[in-house]
Amino acid sequence: MTDTFEVTLETLVYGGDCLGRLPDGRAVFVPFGLPGERVRLRVVEEKRGHARAELLEVLEPAAGRIAPRCPHFTQCGGCHYQHMDYAAQIQAKAGILQEQLARIGGLADAPAPEVVASPRAWNYRNHIQFHLDEGGRLGFQAARSNRVVPVSECHLPEDALNQIWPQITLEPLPGLERVSLRVGQGDEVLLALESSEPEPLEFTVEDLPISAVHLGPRGALVLAGSDHLYMEVLGRAFRVSAGAFFQVNTPMAEAMAAHLLEHLPLSPEATLLDVYCGVGLFSAFLAPRVRRLVGIELSAAACEDFAANLDEFENVELYEAPAEDVLASVEFHPDVILVDPPRAGLDRRALDGLLAQGAARLAYISCDPATLARDAKRLTAGGYRLARLTLFDLFPQTYHIESISLWEK
Repeated sequence: MTDTFEVTLETLVYGGDCLGRLPDGRAVFVPFGLPGERVRLRVVEEKRGHARAELLEVLEPAAGRIAPRCPHFTQCGGCHYQHMDYAAQIQAKAGILQEQLARIGGLADAPAPEVVASPRAWNYRNHIQFHLDEGGRLGFQAARSNRVVPVSECHLPEDALNQIWPQITLEPLPGLERVSLRVGQGDEVLLALESSEPEPLEFTVEDLPISAVHLGPRGALVLAGSDHLYMEVLGRAFRVSAGAFFQVNTPMAEAMAAHLLEHLPLSPEATLLDVYCGVGLFSAFLAPRVRRLVGIELSAAACEDFAANLDEFENVELYEAPAEDVLASVEFHPDVILVDPPRAGLDRRALDGLLAQGAARLAYISCDPATLARDAKRLTAGGYRLARLTLFDLFPQTYHIESISLWEK
């Protein structure tokens, strides 16, 4: 039996692939295809009920197929949708978000998501992470692989980062795992060398106008300049340390903050719980609207930033601990809960703790529709109803889907 087939592709699915059917009826997942295309493919992985394939040739292209901008597209694992125009990308993501909530979450009657498009489809990332190949060249990991593909250009970072990263040359040092760059106010750039070695790497920035930090088992060690920079959102400056999380698309972070301010039922008597609060991006805008705001965050670096960013407020508290432990042990009696978990979503204890807090309204910020759908099923069983769903496209050219869902008892 040959492992090469001609297949008509049917629909885009979460993860960047396009779904088709093999002659035996099994689903086959194909990267870089579009619905309606007739393609020749080779099966590269077989599972019990489905298969994965590589795209060998597009025999009949879809009308919407366009030429990708980047020569590394299909080789590096960073982008998945450069062969689609931007309007088609966000339309596809809206359909995928709704499908995940229906199939995994059991929300067949979920409202169609509102869509907030990114004002920039290219050069939107304020933060980028590289891996190194054996020769010390910067690159990205290939899809479903640890193999590093060195790159000569990338069209996702902001212009200030694209001015800097091609000038960086590194020796392939033991323990050096990742190199990340973030740009903040005034095009200030912070370089982080992430290493498993406790001793700082030998590194000089030479003529590059940047700060540099070694992130290792001992924490952040400054190599040049500062260990943090400032990001500006809606006219407010946020201190963000090397290693702390911050939304990668600054205009879309502004759109998300504005959305929460507009749609959360905040009042001068309310208590608001911000779970996985990070450096306080959303807390800083919500704190003036409520009587009491409580942040919960595990990252020590993020907690230091949160304390600096919300220092002006007397009505703010911060718990530096795992969310599930705090939620299970302290009764806050919140009116509103904002939760912004990592890609894995809420673990069972954290979700049980949220339900036990008994807030009338809940906002869930998600960067993974599959884990959102799983948690949505639990929230529904716990007495919540999905009232509003909005997709914020923070990641053009990729399959990643950010959303804010608003829930009420």
